[in-house]
Amino acid sequence: MPEKTAEKHVTDKAPAPGAVAEAGPAPAKARSLWSDAWHDLRRNPMFLVSSALIALLLVMTFAPGLFTSASPRDADLAEHYLQPPNWGHFFAPDWLGYDGQGRSIYARIVYGARASILVGVGVTVLVTILGTFIGMIAGYFGGWIDSLLSRLTDVFFGIPFLLGALVVLTTFENRTVWVVILALAFLGWTQIARVARGAVITVKQADYVVAAKALGASTGRILMKHILPNALAPIIVVATIALGGYIAAEATLSFLGVGLAEPAVSWGLDVSTGREQLRNAPFTLIIPSVMVSITVLSFLMFGDAVRNALDPKLR
Repeated sequence: MPEKTAEKHVTDKAPAPGAVAEAGPAPAKARSLWSDAWHDLRRNPMFLVSSALIALLLVMTFAPGLFTSASPRDADLAEHYLQPPNWGHFFAPDWLGYDGQGRSIYARIVYGARASILVGVGVTVLVTILGTFIGMIAGYFGGWIDSLLSRLTDVFFGIPFLLGALVVLTTFENRTVWVVILALAFLGWTQIARVARGAVITVKQADYVVAAKALGASTGRILMKHILPNALAPIIVVATIALGGYIAAEATLSFLGVGLAEPAVSWGLDVSTGREQLRNAPFTLIIPSVMVSITVLSFLMFGDAVRNALDPKLR
């Protein structure tokens, strides 16, 4: 009788055939660094605000006609010379007033975004590609290759960025957007090269890289398939933060008269011409300066948010 009672007690507690699958929760899907970063970013107010501002600037860059029908080069000295802003006429040509040549400041703000954004994005893309390539080669192969490329990086790193760009640009008579991009990219790749080298040195010691070498994978495949994807996070962080600095550098060079030149439309050029009317019409200087500050701040906020999301120590 005791044996039957114990057997009956065990039988009563045994789960039904389909109950095991329903009782436990389904295994969670593995989350990568990028999915964790996106999970944090979309809940970060700083990222959302900066992304909205950057999206507005991009639309302004590629579709300025959506914001104004006025031309940034139309000048009427007789009627619009230093006409003050008419704050009640939103998005009208006279909304932000007219400059010393009778041109609409609002139209020039809209069309000037193209030069600043193109220079910032163009320089960032070039320095990321060049710096990542040099850093990967130096970090992966080591030895005399690393020593040679590291000393080359140190030489370029020792050149003051703005001063070097100023010297390079003075050798060109026709300073277009692409000339400014190449001049800034020629001197701006050193920081990303150092970051990429350090990231590659860390990643190449991982077990999956050692296993790929043991299986006979080619150097190109190891670099592109195994090392680069896992070393990309710090490179992206540095690139996004530096983008705002390149926009500020273009405005500074244009302000000094060695960046973009007329008939180009640039916020830096407008700041340069606005300083001549600082006492009579300070809005001609303040408005383009504020646009440069907002743009640079937007990219810096975006870069900080991305850094916080991709760095496990900060999350």
